[in-house]
Amino acid sequence: MGLLQPESGLLFWMLLSFVVVFVLLARYGFPVIVKAIESRKQYIDDSLAAAREAERKLDSIRADGQALREAAEQQQKEILLQANEMREQMIREAKRKAEAEGQRILAAARERAEAEREAILQDARQQVASLAVAITEKMLRAKLEDEAAQSRLASQLLDEMEHRQTN
Repeated sequence: MGLLQPESGLLFWMLLSFVVVFVLLARYGFPVIVKAIESRKQYIDDSLAAAREAERKLDSIRADGQALREAAEQQQKEILLQANEMREQMIREAKRKAEAEGQRILAAARERAEAEREAILQDARQQVASLAVAITEKMLRAKLEDEAAQSRLASQLLDEMEHRQTN
């Protein structure tokens, strides 16, 4: 026979060896391979489930984190608003106190100035009165050495006083 046509004995032994190998593989090899493939499939499925669960938890954590961040930002805004209001209130209070203190100082300065003015006027009046008395005394001594001059001066003063009272 030729190369392309095998002999029947060869075919028999090849078929027999194929059946034996196939039975051995089917009995011992394939179950181990299928079991390994099934366990690998189960491991992959479990890993995918765990990954989905982890992703779900991560999304939940992200949502919680976002909510916390928004709450913190809101609190920050409120705190800044309160701080700004407190600052404005403190500025208003300080301005009010400064104005009150300025008014008090101004009033005290006016009172002191008025008191000093009155003291100066009083002093000036006393000095003017002293000078007037001294001048008058000197004038009178010089002019009123005789009785006739004294009488004329007295009547002149009386006339002036009457004239002032009628006006």
